[in-house]
Amino acid sequence: MTTPETLFENRHAISDENWQRIESLFPTYTTGRPSKLSNRDALNAILWQTKTGVPWRDLPAAFGSHQTVYSRYRKWTDSGLFEQIFKLIRDDDDPDMENVSLDSTTIRVHQRVPGHKKAICEVENQAIGISAGGHTTKIHAIVDGLGNPFDFILTGGQVHDSRAAQPLISRLKLAGVNVIADKAYGSQTFRSYLEAEDGTYTIPPKSNAKEKWPVDYYVYRERHLIENFFNQLKNYWRIATRYDKLAHVYLQRVYLVATLIRLK
Repeated sequence: MTTPETLFENRHAISDENWQRIESLFPTYTTGRPSKLSNRDALNAILWQTKTGVPWRDLPAAFGSHQTVYSRYRKWTDSGLFEQIFKLIRDDDDPDMENVSLDSTTIRVHQRVPGHKKAICEVENQAIGISAGGHTTKIHAIVDGLGNPFDFILTGGQVHDSRAAQPLISRLKLAGVNVIADKAYGSQTFRSYLEAEDGTYTIPPKSNAKEKWPVDYYVYRERHLIENFFNQLKNYWRIATRYDKLAHVYLQRVYLVATLIRLK
C-alpha cells in the first residue's frame, strides 16, 4: 500500500540535506487557517509531477488534493520563487566563470498549450514558435566552467540562437570570461560585443566566413558541458515537453529543475 511517507521518500523527493538549504526561502503562512500540506510536501508533489509528466489531477491521492498542490505551484511560480532560490544557490556556490558555455535546446510544445489568449504575455507569443515541426519553445542557457547551470531565457523555437545570445550573456560580468559556443554564435556583432566587454570567445567560424579567426579547439571541447546539462534537464518529462501554457510558469519550472541539478 502506498502511504504519504513512502511517496515523500521516493527517489524524486528532495533530500533532507538539500531541503535544509532552501527551507527558509519558502514563504510562511501569515493569514488564514494553516494548510495541512507543508511546503516540503508540496514541493515533493511538484517534483514528482515534473519528473513523471502526469496531469495535475492524476497526482497520487497520498500527496493530498491536486488542487491544493497546483494552487501552491502557481503562487510560487507567479512570485518568481524558484528563480530566486536558484540564483541564491548559484551565487552561494561561487560558480567557475573562467569558461562559460552558451547554447540552446528546442522543446516540443504540447498541442493543447497554444491559444491562451486571455493570459498576460510576458514574452512574445508566450515563447511559442511555429515551424514545420509544429509548436516549439527554445531554452537558451549558460553553464559555468563545471557544467552547472547559470541562467536562462525562453524564445519561440524559430528564433535564431544569435538573436538571444546578447540578451542572455549580458547578465554576466564578462571581464575575464571566455565564452564557448558553436558556429551559430559567430556573428561579428556578437563577437564585437564580447570584446567590448573585455571578454574573449572560443567560437569556430562558419565555413563561408570571409574572415576566419583562430580557435583553440582544445578549449572548444568543453562545450560538451552544456549538452550534458540539457540531457539532465530533459530527464524531467515536464521539461522535455512543454505543458505549461504561460512562458513565465514554464521558465520557473526550468529554474526549479536547474536548482536540483546544482544541489547534486
